[in-house]
Amino acid sequence: MWTLSEAELTALLLSLRISAVAVLAALPFAVAAAFVLARYRFPGRALLDVLVHMPLVLPPVVMGYLLLITLGTRAPLGAFLHETFGIRFVFSWTGAALAAAIVTFPFQVRAIRLSLEVIDSGIETASETLGAGPIDRFFTITLPLALPGLVAGAITAFAASLGEFGAIITFVSNIPGETRTLPLAIYTAIQTPGGETAAARLVVLSICLALAGLLLSEIAARRIRAMAEG
Repeated sequence: MWTLSEAELTALLLSLRISAVAVLAALPFAVAAAFVLARYRFPGRALLDVLVHMPLVLPPVVMGYLLLITLGTRAPLGAFLHETFGIRFVFSWTGAALAAAIVTFPFQVRAIRLSLEVIDSGIETASETLGAGPIDRFFTITLPLALPGLVAGAITAFAASLGEFGAIITFVSNIPGETRTLPLAIYTAIQTPGGETAAARLVVLSICLALAGLLLSEIAARRIRAMAEG
């Protein structure tokens, strides 16, 4: 019951790999978007906010379809990237990572933005009077103080990436060893006669991973916040 087959273990490892790449690739953009939304007021800010959080309300299948018609090998941009640089996202694990990164991007932005908004502006003002420039203030004052939100957002996005299904299967299909993540492996097992036991194993594994991710996110955020306050 609890022994994973080679195919199931491959799906697990692939899911972890895709989720890690998705979170790390999206993190710099999430920090930038959160900083802009938290600190600046400008025409079009509301539109930017809506676009950043759009993946939260759109069906993941829609996001996968948009990626397919944009970055597919027959799409202008996708064809250009493939022919010019040899970059192909469709039907590859990198495409699955891209889809997961986009769908879970708002989780990182929201957590980082909340951390930035509660930082005492007086600390940054004081460092400015002491001669610290904008970049120096950001990396030595702002970013360390926002670290709890950054860590919590990254872990939450990682856990959410592990469960992403619609965008991945729409954009990169369900290819064993290449794009078949845990959710896709569960779907495949359910569609296979006699695959109920395998599906049950993978479901339990997915639940455990999700719970571990959320718990780790909370623990990490609390410890970092306690270190910062101490």
